[in-house]
Amino acid sequence: MDHFPTNWGRPRSEAFDAYATYPIHQRPQNGPKDAFTSGVQHTQQPIVTGTSVLAILYKDGIMMAADNLASYGSLARFKDVKRLHAVGNNTVIGAGGDMSDFQYIQNILDELMIDEFTSQDGHSLGPAEIHEYLSQVMYARRTKMNPLWNSLLVGGYKDKRRFLAYVDLLGTTYSASTLATGYGAYIAQPLLRKAVEGREDQLTEEEALEIIETCMKVLYYRDARSLDKYQVATINDKGVNISESRHIATSWSFAEGIRGYGSQTQ
Repeated sequence: MDHFPTNWGRPRSEAFDAYATYPIHQRPQNGPKDAFTSGVQHTQQPIVTGTSVLAILYKDGIMMAADNLASYGSLARFKDVKRLHAVGNNTVIGAGGDMSDFQYIQNILDELMIDEFTSQDGHSLGPAEIHEYLSQVMYARRTKMNPLWNSLLVGGYKDKRRFLAYVDLLGTTYSASTLATGYGAYIAQPLLRKAVEGREDQLTEEEALEIIETCMKVLYYRDARSLDKYQVATINDKGVNISESRHIATSWSFAEGIRGYGSQTQ
């Protein structure tokens, strides 16, 4: 990829740097490129990334949450990124990993739903079909050695049945009553299992929200790539509802009692 704005296809005089990016004597060479850079290149690693997505079953449907941060390496770069995406009237996908690949996935899913709508055959794609489609897309890209660098949760409610499943960049799929991606798979998943497993048919929406909020708070305390601003999606027989951004109420007063770290050695 050519990272220099001066070379992005805008006609200009070789004697004048239109963007004033480099002194003329230091301007990158704009001539023929070597065989590698002119060939087909694949994404070698994710660049702008999102962290954990959490999802659980409760008695009336599915609840999913993700924060609004997209990090550029260790820089908290974009703080208003929506990582929960509604697909149709009864499905939501949540994405961790590379955000540009997630935008690509959003586009192909939107095109898929348009094609389904225009067919006018009386059928609509539900969460199980969306998950199967994504698993095939992810596996196909993996086999081409050009994966989509994402971990996706697919949740939905259709025909009075709840659906929650996972798919990643390798095309690996599985389903459970509690799912988490990223750092949440290590920190939040044990908490979710303890609170949810065996109670999927008893949890109310309010109890499910409390569990999700607790886990998002723990992740904000523990995960350096997380943010105290997040969204919650609820999918039930009323359809899909993705909340406005919420803020986590946190307290850092416990740090005053920590000894042995930083300047506090006594």
